[in-house]
Amino acid sequence: MQKLIMLLWVTLISLNLIAQEIPEKPNPPRLVNDYVGAMRDGEKQQLEATLDQFARETSTQIVVLVVKDFGGTTREDFAVRVGEKWGVGQKDKDNGLVVVVKPRFGNERGEAFIATGYGLEGAVPDAVVKRLIDAEMIPFFKQGDYYGGINAAAIKLMGLTRGEYTADQYLKESKKARPSSWFGLIFLVILIIFVMRSSSASNKSSLGGSSLPFLVMLGMMGSSRGSHGGSYGNFSGGSGGFGGFGGGSFGGGGAGGSW
Repeated sequence: MQKLIMLLWVTLISLNLIAQEIPEKPNPPRLVNDYVGAMRDGEKQQLEATLDQFARETSTQIVVLVVKDFGGTTREDFAVRVGEKWGVGQKDKDNGLVVVVKPRFGNERGEAFIATGYGLEGAVPDAVVKRLIDAEMIPFFKQGDYYGGINAAAIKLMGLTRGEYTADQYLKESKKARPSSWFGLIFLVILIIFVMRSSSASNKSSLGGSSLPFLVMLGMMGSSRGSHGGSYGNFSGGSGGFGGFGGGSFGGGGAGGSW
């Protein structure tokens, strides 16, 4: 009898420790939760407004967590358990998405995972989630731009769940876009090198010659920002604050990546 009581006691302690690994539901509720300061305040506010308006329009909830670690569990388990514990999405639709990002710290690899609620596994299958993380998020993350990567992923997730394009269409378009974007980048690098050499040959005699490479770089930055994150401006409307989670469920769908 004593052994049984001890076993039950150890089990209860273990369950309590597991529960503590998952962050508590934010109060007041919010969709963007940056626990490590990876994004600027303005970026978090913009992203929160974007996701809040999307949730009001569609009832689909996209929750973002940027964390230092996964609380002793895997990224997959962490994301799914956050979705379950917080009740992300609507109870009758299970239309929640949990985006978890662990930035690179020291020699540790950065990791990301997106968990999909039961009701969204058709619109956002695992193969699409994997491609989205690799193509939309990680290129930004490698540059230390966590807002850019998360925002780019959010835009695609909103389009997929709205039915603006199908999973197959996204996969086809993303594969087409990748070579062309690399070609454009290579072209711009060659152009910058050419202009810099031309400027050097003329002994940098004019302000226009020395500043042109800088202007080209600015243009490249602007085109990159426009191609990945321009659509977020369509969700700029303010709100009175996120109203709260709806009790959605998760079944283990989703995918992850690292860099």
